Amino acid sequence: MVTTKSVGKAHPKILRILRLRVPDKPGYLGKIATLLGDLSANIGEISIHSQGPDFIIRDISLQLDDENHLRQLEDAIAGIDGVDVECIIDPVQLVHQGGKVEMRSRVELSTLAELRRIYTPGVAQICKLIAKDKSFSKEYTGISNTVAVVTNGTAILGLGNIGPVAGMPVMEGKSVLFAQLVGISAVPILIDSTDSDYIVETVKAIAPTFGAIQLEDIAAPECFEIEEKLQAALSIPVLHDDQHATAVVVLGALLTITQRMGIDLASCSIGIIGLGAAGSGIAQLLHGFGVKRIFGTDLRQPAMDRLKNLGGYPVDLQSVMRESDVVVATTGVPGLIKPEMVKQGQVILALSNPDPEIDPDLAIQYGARYAADGRTINNALSFPGLFKGALMAGATRFTDAMKIAAAHAIAGQTKMDNLVPSILDREVHKVVADAVALAAHAGQ
Repeated sequence: MVTTKSVGKAHPKILRILRLRVPDKPGYLGKIATLLGDLSANIGEISIHSQGPDFIIRDISLQLDDENHLRQLEDAIAGIDGVDVECIIDPVQLVHQGGKVEMRSRVELSTLAELRRIYTPGVAQICKLIAKDKSFSKEYTGISNTVAVVTNGTAILGLGNIGPVAGMPVMEGKSVLFAQLVGISAVPILIDSTDSDYIVETVKAIAPTFGAIQLEDIAAPECFEIEEKLQAALSIPVLHDDQHATAVVVLGALLTITQRMGIDLASCSIGIIGLGAAGSGIAQLLHGFGVKRIFGTDLRQPAMDRLKNLGGYPVDLQSVMRESDVVVATTGVPGLIKPEMVKQGQVILALSNPDPEIDPDLAIQYGARYAADGRTINNALSFPGLFKGALMAGATRFTDAMKIAAAHAIAGQTKMDNLVPSILDREVHKVVADAVALAAHAGQ
């Protein structure tokens, strides 16, 4: 059994690249590296940017505590004779310059003959085919492999309601994952409105362009209504990522944990602390999986009512901890679970980042049989395969069977004593997609 470890409050580090002009003489790189190490800078890649007759321009990648730490390093390096700071590069900003995605042609265009085939007059032949039978669009256009990534920017990461334009980097990131991991063309769609009906009507109007709709970073409770109305109105799959993709990965992790312990997950009493988008999605999927006793707590009464309507038991925090064999916390409140609340032999997933509801080591110390935080529970393990499988099968909606199949696939691909597989393992996403497609076909 392995627990993830977090010591105290894990504040995010910053990444910077120092571009230094250094004399081309022995000993200088060693002096710089020693100085950086003495000042607690975590050194990454060191490379040569350019070179002159008697100098070298070196790029040194660093992980630092904050901007004050950076300024401290600058001052110290200035004290090394002959070494100058050419510039400081933020690699995160650098990779985002110009955006992370673009639309590219899949065909060559270098001759008039090619132009006539892909545009006029040749394209009219394909338009007429589709006009007679829309199903030809699946074969002769990119619709069946294109997903809309839709947000109104009301719940972006842990940043909250920052608006759709500020959320665009996240939507582009999702699009990169779709393209790189499963070969799906994903298009970010920003809707500048908090009116649920307006969002629904907007997505309905653009839906013919897409084979599926991914709703992303839309705040609860509006996200529930928007997803429900869209799925009822459209004949293509609609999935709110924060609810269901997260739930799939959590279920996959719980399957791995309980199988290793020889426990029947469906027979466990499971507690959900925080019934927002993620917590509600987890509760729904666990219910679909066959868990009979789901306890939950939230400060918002409508969230508690949703759990009750599902067949769960809305209770207070102490009751969740007392009654549950397995606890999943998604509140965003560091330290919410006090050590004395931990029940002997409990499994605890405290998933809030960067600071969990309880430190996993502390939970183990106070009697938990297994505890982990949320650093490896990433919904990017599930949503690429979920959508790829649904598109492969021509599914019209996501079902519990498809999501449960994805969770089993994730658990089946988890190696050694890991909690979940690597996000960058392409084989994992292929296996998930195949499992989802198989489940979709079985349900048709």
